[in-house]
Amino acid sequence: MTDSKLDTNDELWLFKSYADQNDIEAVTDVIQRGTWWANGPEIEAFEDAVADATGTDHAVAFNSGTTALYGQLLAHDVAGGEVIVPSFTFPATANAVVAAGGTPVFADIEEESLALSADSVREAVTDDTEVIMPIHYGGTIAKDIDALCEIAVNNNAVLLEDACHSLGASMDGQRAGSFGSSASFSFCFNKLVTTGEGGMVVTDSAAIRDQLHQIRNHGRDSDGRTVDYGYNFRLATMNAALGGAQMSRLDWMIEERRRMATMLNDRLADIEGLWLPEPPEYCDRVYLYYNIRLDSMERQQALVSHLDDNGVPSRTGYDPVHLTPYYRSEWG
Repeated sequence: MTDSKLDTNDELWLFKSYADQNDIEAVTDVIQRGTWWANGPEIEAFEDAVADATGTDHAVAFNSGTTALYGQLLAHDVAGGEVIVPSFTFPATANAVVAAGGTPVFADIEEESLALSADSVREAVTDDTEVIMPIHYGGTIAKDIDALCEIAVNNNAVLLEDACHSLGASMDGQRAGSFGSSASFSFCFNKLVTTGEGGMVVTDSAAIRDQLHQIRNHGRDSDGRTVDYGYNFRLATMNAALGGAQMSRLDWMIEERRRMATMLNDRLADIEGLWLPEPPEYCDRVYLYYNIRLDSMERQQALVSHLDDNGVPSRTGYDPVHLTPYYRSEWG
């Protein structure tokens, strides 16, 4: 991998995965080996790289960020309990709670990091609260993460992180994924590190790690005995090889995104009524997304139309999950 800048003269895309010759060679090596395509040594190497990057003791690879979310909720036995999640998130966050037998309880976000508001969570906590699960949105750390951890402790709940957006982000030297009992990451096509589809759960708990191994591999223990029910949530070796190659340049990719965000911030700074994603004072952002906000819905719609007319792709943010047809009809 060279130190050259990303090619910014290519056709405009909403996002585009970055790969180099190291990635191609890593995947090719697995294919040419002709064996260990499902459980090769590249999987453990990828897990070790993610654990090291997040400052955690263990990492367990899954075949998607969603199955990683689901797996960590199963490992923490949320069935029958309430799980507080933000409504401003991708539906996978809440869907994983429902699939694991929990009840999703939606809370609001605070304005700076667009992550769970501690004040809103305090209002949502009940005696049935088992888990508080913030997301670190768009490459940041949830600004209220320390307060959320305190709320969890004071209410005998567990804090789990949906860190799918924020591999490499940190606050006071502590990395996303290391604040709670466990955390999930995604490596789908639009993430900084991508395996096409893929996920990871990180934790300091050996017991949770062992449960995750069983969940992802048909309920089998390290001796191959079926000791519980489980699933086939394994990550293929070729995907893990790609992820491992990409992890080797995580810091470089983070700096490239920061460089491009700085360029955009400088050029857009004089536009009135436009909120830009400046680097926050409280954490080191990795800029998975470059999110802007406008002072009215009319201006937002006009901007989207203008960008479309000029061939510049854009996307509006998440629709609140609690207002989607399924959650309105089934969960009130």
